[in-house]
Amino acid sequence: MNDNYKNHKVLVRVDFNVPLNDDYSVSDNTRILKALPTLKYILNQGASLILMSHLGRPLRKLDDQGKIQVDKFSLKNIIPELEKLLGKPVGFAPDCIGMDAKQKAKALNPGQVLLLENLRFYKEETDGDEIFANQLADLGTYYVFNAFGTAHRKHASTYTISKFFDKFHKDLGLLVSDELENANKLLDNPQRPFTSVIGGAKVSDKIKLLDKLIQQSDNILIGGGMSYTFVKALGGNIGLSLFESDYVKTAMDILEKAKENNVNIYLPEDSTISNKFSNTGEVRVVKSTKIPEEWMGLDIGPKAIMQYCDIISKSKSIMWNGPLGVFEFENFSKGTFEVAKEIAKSTGKGAFSLIGGGDSVSAINKSGLADQVSFISTGGGAMLKYFENKALPCIEAIMEK
Repeated sequence: MNDNYKNHKVLVRVDFNVPLNDDYSVSDNTRILKALPTLKYILNQGASLILMSHLGRPLRKLDDQGKIQVDKFSLKNIIPELEKLLGKPVGFAPDCIGMDAKQKAKALNPGQVLLLENLRFYKEETDGDEIFANQLADLGTYYVFNAFGTAHRKHASTYTISKFFDKFHKDLGLLVSDELENANKLLDNPQRPFTSVIGGAKVSDKIKLLDKLIQQSDNILIGGGMSYTFVKALGGNIGLSLFESDYVKTAMDILEKAKENNVNIYLPEDSTISNKFSNTGEVRVVKSTKIPEEWMGLDIGPKAIMQYCDIISKSKSIMWNGPLGVFEFENFSKGTFEVAKEIAKSTGKGAFSLIGGGDSVSAINKSGLADQVSFISTGGGAMLKYFENKALPCIEAIMEK
């Protein structure tokens, strides 16, 4: 970031898409906390801040009359938490464009902060509309992109808006720079052995990531629902476990490609299974290739946990994306939390660990080990896209000369 912000109005795209309680108060302030270094850096130079963000997907969740639920999705709800963390009052514009927003932005004095209303109250935001982007750009003299979690989407406030600022008046925020620096530690020259732990529901969501990791990793540990497509592809019986029939060939191709590249792909030797997708069904442990017809695999089993933890304990670089079981159910959370513990232990012994993806971040936070890993990414989809291509459109738009 540059140091020329004094007396300027700096328009910052933040990611304040935070979860709210039933009373619309902030239930997890992680994303606000992560934004603070950038905001304080700009304010400390004697600039004023104009903050813009989205919150949820209000145009997809209309009320019974087909109207936007303004109360539920208004960014006004986060102001108490933002003021507490920032340590100063935050003004609010009940629209992100228009005369009121323009007048309030113009009236800002150095050191003052204005938060604009939810960008996604306008369809033009997700359409990447140039007129809408220009109206936003008119509010500030500098533009700072600090919303890494949105960097893979060509929206008006993240991508299109860059067209209205020259190269001297647009910049990446500290959060984004930090994300790229830590991802590059694994993409450029990782310490070895490098182990990738990949979970989640579907192979289809992780094909490009797995292709990339086969080029980068020494070991790939697979868990979660996606593992059963691989087990099925190898001829195993998976009962009612999650299975993507259209991706059997893809799974075999991935296994073959890993073999050609001398990369070890591990599937869970055993699984913790149930006859119900809930925490109340019967629970058994069986071989992952021998799951009975009316049962489903909901977590990696104790043998798989031991094997995966042993590999992680010997690793110098670790990337984790996706839970290894349905960790929301206590009976099927052990695989995810034991792996989280082992990643924290390895980090304590000097390994570099990066956690990314909403569920993985939730799991590491829930385990109480968030402060014992090297880096937690704020961008699930964006991090995956960066690992796949080492390029994100919003960041490239800022860096264009």
